[in-house]
Amino acid sequence: MAKHVAVIHGPNLNMLGLREIGIYGGKSMADINAEVEKEAERLNVEVEFFQSNTEGELVTYIQQCRGRIDGIILNAGAYTHYSIALRDAISSAQVPTVEVHISNIFKREPFRHISMIAPVCIGQICGLGAHGYILALRALMEERFDPWLI
Repeated sequence: MAKHVAVIHGPNLNMLGLREIGIYGGKSMADINAEVEKEAERLNVEVEFFQSNTEGELVTYIQQCRGRIDGIILNAGAYTHYSIALRDAISSAQVPTVEVHISNIFKREPFRHISMIAPVCIGQICGLGAHGYILALRALMEERFDPWLI
């Protein structure tokens, strides 16, 4: 049976390829999703995509992953830095989650150095551009990787 992974994009990621290209690159969210879909096919993984600019919609979607999704790749955008609601949703969903950021949040403004969600994620990938999504997918598919032992 194929694994099922959700790729969740937070606020403003629907504007990728149009905004701050020097920071986020020229790929659109659709471009990133297509690359993830291609890698998912190679790995025999079913993947679904969700994007919202609204915190509550992201919380609800993460909650709905419980029991039906094997892993989450989450770029929470600006919500990363202050959303206790997203942190609680990840924790209660009990789905292994990898936090992804296109830019290196530690080379940016000091407020971006804090991640409210990192403590409830199995790992964090930042600064590797859109390739971070592919690396997160591969990490979630490691058979020897038991995220709950970390």
